[in-house]
Amino acid sequence: MTYTDFIQKLLEETSKIALANFGKVKGRVKPDDRNQVLTDADLEIGKFVIGKISEEFPDHNIIDEEAGVIGRNSRFTWVIDPIDGTSNFAAGVPTYGTIVGLLDGDRPIVGGVALPFFSEIIIAEKGKGAFLNGNRISVTKETDLSKTLVAVGLDPHHEDPERTREEIKIAGEILLHARNMRTSNSIFDEMQLVRGNYGGWVCFNTKIWDNIGSHVIVEEAGGLYTDFYGKEKDYSNPLSKARTTFTNCAAAPLLHKKLQKIIHSN
Repeated sequence: MTYTDFIQKLLEETSKIALANFGKVKGRVKPDDRNQVLTDADLEIGKFVIGKISEEFPDHNIIDEEAGVIGRNSRFTWVIDPIDGTSNFAAGVPTYGTIVGLLDGDRPIVGGVALPFFSEIIIAEKGKGAFLNGNRISVTKETDLSKTLVAVGLDPHHEDPERTREEIKIAGEILLHARNMRTSNSIFDEMQLVRGNYGGWVCFNTKIWDNIGSHVIVEEAGGLYTDFYGKEKDYSNPLSKARTTFTNCAAAPLLHKKLQKIIHSN
């Protein structure tokens, strides 16, 4: 079974679990991060995915947002976010999804995202393009940032209110240069980027499980996927990065350049 076939079948099943729980579970705040919410569905999906990976690829490492790191001394590492946008999911808001990605060493090589409420599965493999429900997709060809929607992911920093205010200020500058801003603060935003609906996406606070699957999809859809300041993402020694905070800037190439100009000037 190919990696893409495996991810397709996996996400079809996780979508069923998510939909069966949507609107029926309550979120609880994680004790170590008040911005993060957990539901029983996160745990159920994570357990299911880990089980399927362990059956099909028993020698591969796994990083799951809730279960943590399962090291097996492999060059391959699966990275899972059972429900990205759990706060949305728990509130009955449909902009959530499941992210599955695979690293070969420090290189993302395959990624898949399910948006269950919309019956969508997006899959990409390095060098083979990105596909939504089997149809090839790409980022927008628009080169004028002012004619596009840009998504921004924001979380409050209660321990450092000034940091929150600075991030809002930069987001405001981006908004002034775009047609408008959208913010589900979930994988939904990135998947609007890769199908050409949004021109760009930036985020100040993500983890490795938010990145690997979507990284491959964005690049295979023709976009650039960097950190907030335009630098290459560093996934070296991935098993040690479960607590690392990443920043993001993803967009069609010319729009990425324009977003970087705004970011660096502010």
